[in-house]
Amino acid sequence: MIDASALRRLTVFSQSLVPVREPAEVVGLLAGALRAAWDGAPVATALHDPSRAILVPVAPPGAEPAEGLPPLQAAMVGPIETGTATGTWLAAPLIVNGEAAGAVAVLVRGRAVSADDRGIFEAHLGAASVALAQLRQEVAHEDARRAWERMVDAVPYALCLIDSAGRARRANRAFASLVNASPTAIAGRPWLALVPPAWGEGLAETLASPGSGREVQLRAGTRTFAVSAYPIGPVPGDAVLVFEDQTDRRRLQDQLIQSEKMSAIGQLIAGVAHDLNNPLASVIGFADFLLEGRDVPANLVEPIRVIQQEAERAASIVRNLLSFARKQDHARRSTDLEPLLEATVTLLRTQMVSRRVDVILDVDADLPAIDADVGQVQQVFVNLINNASHAIESAGRSGRVVIRARRWRDGVAVEVSDDGPGMEPEVAAQVFEPFYTTKPEGQGTGLGLSISQGIVKEHGGRILLSTAPGQGALFTVELPRSSRVDPAPRPVAEPASTPPLRILVIDDEPHILHYMRATLEAWGHGVQVAGDGQEGLALAVTGEFDLILSDLRMPRLTGREFFLALQERNPEAARRVVFSTGDAVHGDTTAFLEAQAHPFLNKPFSLAELRALLARVVASQEA
Repeated sequence: MIDASALRRLTVFSQSLVPVREPAEVVGLLAGALRAAWDGAPVATALHDPSRAILVPVAPPGAEPAEGLPPLQAAMVGPIETGTATGTWLAAPLIVNGEAAGAVAVLVRGRAVSADDRGIFEAHLGAASVALAQLRQEVAHEDARRAWERMVDAVPYALCLIDSAGRARRANRAFASLVNASPTAIAGRPWLALVPPAWGEGLAETLASPGSGREVQLRAGTRTFAVSAYPIGPVPGDAVLVFEDQTDRRRLQDQLIQSEKMSAIGQLIAGVAHDLNNPLASVIGFADFLLEGRDVPANLVEPIRVIQQEAERAASIVRNLLSFARKQDHARRSTDLEPLLEATVTLLRTQMVSRRVDVILDVDADLPAIDADVGQVQQVFVNLINNASHAIESAGRSGRVVIRARRWRDGVAVEVSDDGPGMEPEVAAQVFEPFYTTKPEGQGTGLGLSISQGIVKEHGGRILLSTAPGQGALFTVELPRSSRVDPAPRPVAEPASTPPLRILVIDDEPHILHYMRATLEAWGHGVQVAGDGQEGLALAVTGEFDLILSDLRMPRLTGREFFLALQERNPEAARRVVFSTGDAVHGDTTAFLEAQAHPFLNKPFSLAELRALLARVVASQEA
């Protein structure tokens, strides 16, 4: 029977293992306890290294040289007793969770090994094994905790665990970064003290019904978050807040909405242009007709000329709108910048006036042409001029935008400067970044300058910015000269009068029919008119005409439907069809006109263009 002193020593040894956190320290305490139990007897210990599949000796402090020590590797299999000249070695494995984690041996000197010796030895090994198992469990728990923290920190969502008392218990690094706090400083603090005050109401709403699927939208500066709450654990009121950063998604949605708006605006422009081009065609046509007449009183010539010029000015504005809205073919061609810049300024003049911004265009003479996709390059200058006017408008005063085009090396540099408030250096450094904008929410996508920079780079140039607070901003677009050698355009001679032609005019606008009949008959041609495609088809099928001039957008039968029907019923007449339209912005309209390879007139057209068309008809007949 084990005596009381041995039991006390065993109890002290067991208690000494409680604070230990290293396996080698456990084995060291075991060796000391075994030496004390057997009056300073030699002890040998070793721990198994599973990574190398070997036993690693652990030399306890004050250990004596061990003579006749049995192989501890053999003791890993089970207890052994080995006799020597000085005594008997007791050896046994350290069993942890059913596996040998090491081996221990103690020398019993001067007597035979008793049952009490074996009991005390086994009791010490059992206590050490329990301590080692506890250490393994703690290590596994700590590894699992760290792995869980790494996993939670790796997810792109900000997570915060809230208890029923409204305190934050734990959070991942994404949440700590979101609220600008250290992860270790979050636990125990009220969640309301961690988040921006503006978030309080929204978070309280989602925490009131965790797991309901309710999602609130919160903003922090330029960032947007969708926040949901989910119940966690058995305690009512415990929940985890999940913050999803939806900034990029929202920006893409805004971009898509903006794109849809631009598409809708393009469709609106097409319809408005058609509706404007028809009356403009009548005004310009009648003005041309009157000015050609010889019986116009002298005092009416100038007023009629003003009517003609103002109508042509309105037609030019409509053409610029159509050009800007039209889907471009992205083909580059040799382009003169001066007419492109003039068209851009004309396009924006009305809104510049409404913003009290004067626009000054200064173009040097004899600038070299550039290779350009006209629509894309015009978009660049529209963005720059619009941004300049917005900057002036934000200052709450009138101002001026100066556009100056000059030679640059072997190309062209276009400067767009304003006298607005200018920019701070940190703002100027970001203006070309996608989605960066200084405009109020809903007034800009932050894409204009980044897209413009991309367009200019694709054209082999660059955009530079010079600005300072209170000194306005200067954007410089540098573009290389054209590498194409385009033949100089031949001067177009005024078409001579043509022999009488039989002409059918089909249009749903009575005023256009009136002025076309009056003009063509005054030129000596025979004219018949039709107010829609159905009436025009009946005349075209049975009549013999040298030219059939048909509008594209008409009731009953459109110009396209009229043409296809005429092709079936009288192919020869269909070859003499020429189209007129004020709606060339639609992609399907343009595709149809190009597919048929028939000449067409863009409304409003001048009498000179009409004469040129008649001359082409006569030339084709003679050929």
